[in-house]
This record gives sequence, structure tokens and C-alpha cells, in this order.
Amino acid sequence: MIKQKVELSEKSRKFLEDLHVYLFSSGKNEKEMKEIVEELEDHFVEAEKNGKSIEHIIGQSPKNYMDEISAEMPVDYKAWFKYIPLIITGAFSFIIISDLFKGTLTYSLLEIVGFIVIVGIFLEGTSISFRYVSANDLNRKKEFSILFILGMLPMILFLALILLNSTIETPIVHFGITGTVIIAIIAFIFLTAFSIWTRSWVLIIFIALLSLPNFFLSFTALTESARLMTGTLITFAGIAIYLLIISRTDKSKRIKLP
Repeated sequence: MIKQKVELSEKSRKFLEDLHVYLFSSGKNEKEMKEIVEELEDHFVEAEKNGKSIEHIIGQSPKNYMDEISAEMPVDYKAWFKYIPLIITGAFSFIIISDLFKGTLTYSLLEIVGFIVIVGIFLEGTSISFRYVSANDLNRKKEFSILFILGMLPMILFLALILLNSTIETPIVHFGITGTVIIAIIAFIFLTAFSIWTRSWVLIIFIALLSLPNFFLSFTALTESARLMTGTLITFAGIAIYLLIISRTDKSKRIKLP
């Protein structure tokens, strides 16, 4: 298997990676995806040994080929019914940890429902964006633009929810000190366990970048508007630096591959 991966061209490797992303974002079974990618990898190896390009196997349109494979595979609803609660719980944990720096937790019914709706919209947007990016030969600028819009989507929706919540009155849920502590502990345990499971601390890092600047700036003599502006700049600068580090690390790993 290692020998086959070495012999594959960069174009073939990229197509296999894009196919995996496309099928995953279409809700297909992980085991079936792996089997199809490995089988197609063997075909690519044989084709390249004979001096043929991947177009000889997939045709001229990668998107059509991915669509055909996706259409032949059933959606793995069982797996997604397990993932979706995890994602929603993770999103709530993300929000809860951020809000802890403001004091005890208090949410309106509109906010709670709105959080769930925003997560649903973001999941659908992510699925559509990933399928589009993986199935089309886009340059770096277009790919970055799509992913940037996707990243900004929840922020825009949350701002809209804040404005809507300020104009529409709904019942308020107060968790108090005890409830806040219990929820905070549960959220922290979940985020830590999720980070260990995924082997990535991205959620915790993002929470720190979103929450800590404003928290520490609240102890300064800056005005509220100055704190907000400074905190936002620090947050976005921190996220940009983190993404740059991740990008360069990933690129370095690719270069070192045999």
C-alpha cells in the first residue's frame, strides 16, 4: 500500500482526497468510502503504470464522476444521527464556555432555538461548500473565498439573532450560579474529550481567542468601544495566525511524504 501511494501522481492523490471529502459531506458511510477510494487508488496505480491519465478512468468531468459514485451509495443516516447531537452539543459548549466570562448563564427561548437553527444552517452550508470545492477545479483565491464566506456565515447569523432577540421578547431561562457551574463543568469535559478524540485542540483554541481578549481587556481603562474594537482585532489576528501555522505545518508534512 505504501508503494502504491508513492507511485501516484499529485493529481491522482488530490482527486482521491477530494472524492473522500465529497462523499463524506454527502453523508456516506465511512467504511464504504474507504473501500471505494482504495479500489480507485489501485486503478489509478495501474493506469499510471501504463502511461494513462486519471481521465482515462473518470472521464473529463470529476464532478460528474463523483456524482455518479455518490448516487450509487446510500446516505448513512445512522451515523449522522450520532454525529448531529455531538455537533449540536459541541456548538452549545462553545457558546457556553464563551459566555462564562460574562457571568451566570441566562438565555432567552429565542436564543436557544436560534442556536439550534444556526447550527443546522451551518451544517448544510458546510456540506454544500465542501462538495462544491472538492468537485470543482478552483484556484486558491476562489477556494479561500468560499471557505471564508462559510466561516463568516455563523457570525453573521449570530449577529442577526442578537438583533432579533433585542426586539422580540421571549421567556428567559436563568441557570443561576449552581446551574452555571454544573453546565460549565459538563461543557468543559465534553470539549476536552472531543478534542482528545479528534486529536485537535482547534475548538479550545478558538474559544480562547474569542473570549480571553475581551475578558482581559475588561480590566483595562479602555472605553467599551475601544475594548470591543481591540478585542475583535486580537481575535481575528489570532485566528489568522493559527490558520497560517496549521497551513504551513500541513504543507511541511506533505513535502516530507515519500
